[in-house]
Amino acid sequence: MSHTFHIPVLGLAYSVDTPVKVARYGISSVVSIVDDILIERMRQFYTEKRNETFIPIDLKEIDFRSKRITAYLNLIKKIVDEQFEELKKQAFEKGSDIVRYFELLPNSSPLKSKYQQMLSKQDSIVASALEQELRDEMQKGEIQVNIMAKVDRMNPDTNGEQLSDSLTALKGFAESQVNSALVLSAGMNPRLYSYLENFKDFFPDQNGNFKKSIILKVSDFRSALIQAKFLAKKGLWVSEFRIESGLNCGGHAFATDGYLLGPILEEFKSKKQEMIDELFEMYNKAILEKEIQLNHAPIMKISVQGGIGTADENEFLLKHYQLDATGWGSPFLLVPEATNVDEETLELLSTAEKDDFYVSASSPLGIPFNNFKKSTGEKQRLERIEKGRPGSPCVKKYLSTNTEFTEQAICTASREYQNLKIKQLEAEGLNPEEFQSKFNEITEKVCLCEGLATPAYLKNGIIKPKESTAVTICPGPNIAYFSGKFSLDEMVNHIYGKLNLLNDVDRPNLFVNELNLYVDYLKKDISKHLQDMSDKKAKYVSKFKEQLQIGIDYYKQLVPKITDQTEVYRKKMLLEIEEIEEQLQHLSPIISQGV
Repeated sequence: MSHTFHIPVLGLAYSVDTPVKVARYGISSVVSIVDDILIERMRQFYTEKRNETFIPIDLKEIDFRSKRITAYLNLIKKIVDEQFEELKKQAFEKGSDIVRYFELLPNSSPLKSKYQQMLSKQDSIVASALEQELRDEMQKGEIQVNIMAKVDRMNPDTNGEQLSDSLTALKGFAESQVNSALVLSAGMNPRLYSYLENFKDFFPDQNGNFKKSIILKVSDFRSALIQAKFLAKKGLWVSEFRIESGLNCGGHAFATDGYLLGPILEEFKSKKQEMIDELFEMYNKAILEKEIQLNHAPIMKISVQGGIGTADENEFLLKHYQLDATGWGSPFLLVPEATNVDEETLELLSTAEKDDFYVSASSPLGIPFNNFKKSTGEKQRLERIEKGRPGSPCVKKYLSTNTEFTEQAICTASREYQNLKIKQLEAEGLNPEEFQSKFNEITEKVCLCEGLATPAYLKNGIIKPKESTAVTICPGPNIAYFSGKFSLDEMVNHIYGKLNLLNDVDRPNLFVNELNLYVDYLKKDISKHLQDMSDKKAKYVSKFKEQLQIGIDYYKQLVPKITDQTEVYRKKMLLEIEEIEEQLQHLSPIISQGV
């Protein structure tokens, strides 16, 4: 692996073609493959950009959805392969992509050391030999793909089968030429996990190598192990656990019942070998039945993402928790070279304040969702309410799950659903305050299918007449500490400590930031249920608080071990943790009143 970080999936459109922009430099990134309409339009864009004839895959074709995904991934692979081969042939001259490749590498990379050795050689024959070694040892970044397991609308296949959106997406990746990783997120989907068995590329060769590997994005050890066991019993190996902060991340936010990132990482570190042994025992039995034999467990990596903001934090996580890599997502939204952010949204993001980012109830999936107050999508939502036409036209229907009013599922962000729900609300005879509160809950839902896809159309100049130009964006709260627009080189150098993009910004440690987010989340949850807190809810809140206290006690023990920071830094961190602990203690009497 060339780099020690990757760029996680960023919405639907933001990283849909990021591999084309960064893979040739050895940087891995993740593409969402949920939206086949977006994917087909991006395939057309890149095909025509290459002056090739675009042959559309029509909606009437058998398996059109998976075929679109396969065709797009194959095109992306072809482009990246061509870019990489071209890069490898370049002379080691200032300004060339091959020099940029090596300059971007971390100083800890053996390849970077060899590159610096080559630069220092006076003997042209020795330097030339080293140049060839460098070219031979270079690696492309992976074209990884993401399927959000909860986006699983059922579709009648033309063969009469019922194939869901997640299954057709999986099929699209499995049948592509791309040999990389499938990142499964948002919890376990037994139907999707079982479907993996149908594709031979997810099974190892005799050396334990995979053409296509499985990565689970997880937020705690217990759920990770449950999911991995389910897969192991089917002869499917998890090659990486990608641990993500529950709240200090972009996109959908999962509060994980108060489990904090530090203790979670500690548990993975201490139990990793035990977990590998347990999983391999199950896995080995399953693959033997498939006539595959391995003498030892395949490689299993552990990485982390969500809220990392400085090179010191990045380095500490890698070393202290013995991790294989870190993920840097939201900051790359400020890197136009790497992601699809339209000019207006980029300008708004680059000058945003901390209060402009918040956890909302905007997602039709009913999961807390990180939102940006100044987005054009949020502006459009409020304008529609003002005009008496709340909700969005529902075209793609990926998140259509509600059957409260209709036989066929519709989306809670749709105009159809919100009109029906508001009419029901009006018939309840509520007082104005109660009515407005419930009205706000209904109309807070936004169309993610369109809002998260539009930026790619705007950025690449392929927006169609009469299409909405409103953009939804879901950065993690950590982006508030980055101001401005950055080049790829600047962001990578920031990650590796060669440059500091935060300058003198007063930013708490990532663990403190996450802890703050969790306590705020708990306060809001208590406030919401204060008048009608059931015993069940009170017990949940009490357990959540206990878990936060366990995390606080852990951090108090951890602070002295952060030896790469100054005493001033450690004292400040400890003081901030103690202040948050005091806030938590004040919640105890409130919780007791609800019981």
